[in-house]
Amino acid sequence: MKKIFNFLAIFIFFLGFGQIDNIADGESITFRIHYGFLNAGTATLTTQKTNYRGIPHLYAKGTGATTGAVKAFFKVEDLYESFINVNTGLPSFYVRNVKEGSYSQHFETVFNHDNNTLILTDKKTPANGSKVIKSVKGVQDMLSCFYYLRSKSPNELKVGTVLNMNVWIDDEMFPFQLKVTGTENLKTKFGTINCLKIIPSVKSGRVFKEKEGVTMWVSNDANHVPMLLKAELAVGSLKASIDDFKNVKYPLKFSK
Repeated sequence: MKKIFNFLAIFIFFLGFGQIDNIADGESITFRIHYGFLNAGTATLTTQKTNYRGIPHLYAKGTGATTGAVKAFFKVEDLYESFINVNTGLPSFYVRNVKEGSYSQHFETVFNHDNNTLILTDKKTPANGSKVIKSVKGVQDMLSCFYYLRSKSPNELKVGTVLNMNVWIDDEMFPFQLKVTGTENLKTKFGTINCLKIIPSVKSGRVFKEKEGVTMWVSNDANHVPMLLKAELAVGSLKASIDDFKNVKYPLKFSK
């Protein structure tokens, strides 16, 4: 059950750029993660308005951790941080610092969108220095893409939309595609809410059973808050459902 937070984050992003103006300062969203029948852990996303190098940015932080019985045999402590330019929706600085069982990694990435390069530093081996890597136009990291997706208007994210993306993860660029396949009334702990159903295309075999083994539901409104994610993994299945939310900019319309 490696890299729990990755499964939550990676499938809600797409390539692009534009202003982020619908994410509130101090927003917090928490997800409960289940691996098969086990209550496996939690993941939390928070935001804070700040300045980075004198420019207005959104500081986004994601944390993920195993809990209960799962933590006893597989401990996860993941931290993701991104400074996102609010005028372009593009990341300026990204941190991935994770501890998952015996595996650990700590990367820092500085993005230069003017010349499509990035500077990668492996903080586990700082003596090796940093390296400059050729990137692509509009590249996103795992957190910045999440918030840019949510910043799209309902007219820009509707049934039938197909979105292509390039996401920087660890020390590699990954292409993905998202398809908005329909709407559905989804039952949550807070009540029933109308959602967009989104299916990402992913590489099968290494992690997932099928090319389209992941499905996600986001609120069908101006928030586009993820409500539920289901993934059929190569071994077992994963589900992440919304467990708590605070300071969401627009009211979420739940019905009993």
